[in-house]
Amino acid sequence: MGGIAYTIKENTEALVVASEEIGLEVNAYKTKYMVMSHDQNVGQSHSMKTDISSFEKVEEFKYWGTALTNQNSIQEEIKSRLKSGNACHHSVPNLLSSSLLSKNLLIKIYRTTIVPAVLYGCETWSLTLREEHRLRVFEKRVLRRIFGPKKDEVTRECRKLYNEELNVLYSLSNIVRMIKSRGMRWAGHVARMGEGRVVYRVLVGKPGGKRPLGRPRHRWRDNITMDLQEVRFGGIDWIKLAQDTNRW
Repeated sequence: MGGIAYTIKENTEALVVASEEIGLEVNAYKTKYMVMSHDQNVGQSHSMKTDISSFEKVEEFKYWGTALTNQNSIQEEIKSRLKSGNACHHSVPNLLSSSLLSKNLLIKIYRTTIVPAVLYGCETWSLTLREEHRLRVFEKRVLRRIFGPKKDEVTRECRKLYNEELNVLYSLSNIVRMIKSRGMRWAGHVARMGEGRVVYRVLVGKPGGKRPLGRPRHRWRDNITMDLQEVRFGGIDWIKLAQDTNRW
């Protein structure tokens, strides 16, 4: 643990010195650092002090609009994306329920304004069943506003549309299917990059050392394998398959 802390300090000092050599100054107030490790005792201190500056340790931060956590968990990122989607949804509630616009146009508005806010960076998501459910619940809520209530033939009262009825009315790919499609497309790009790219080496590389006890975490690569099984390409070396762009 002490060795890791020393390495962080050493690298931080090197960064500060290299920045000064080209006329840049590292703002200690704005600069944070995060430690990602199976050992939760690593880097317990709340700041990293060097001979030059002191940097605050954080458990999560935003990088290019994506929420990264020290547990490498996707939950916070999806929570943030759904919050952005809800903000878009609530900014145009009257528009989505307008009877002056056709349902096809309302669906286009949903897919061009709300969906991009939710799916930003989704190509790298490793979804669990819990997260898939949260995304589907969000989409159903928006679609119910678009299609409106239905009058019950028996009671003559208006009620919310059932999920089965929404599936019939909304024939396009649902939000989870869109995420899987984008993930497959990105996987194909990475597989064709070759060993010279860091992204490719991260995908196919195998880290050294021993993994912790217990069930291994679900990986993004596992999602790709499962998605291929759904389209009857299970058991195939998908990295080789992706080399053929047309077939992929």
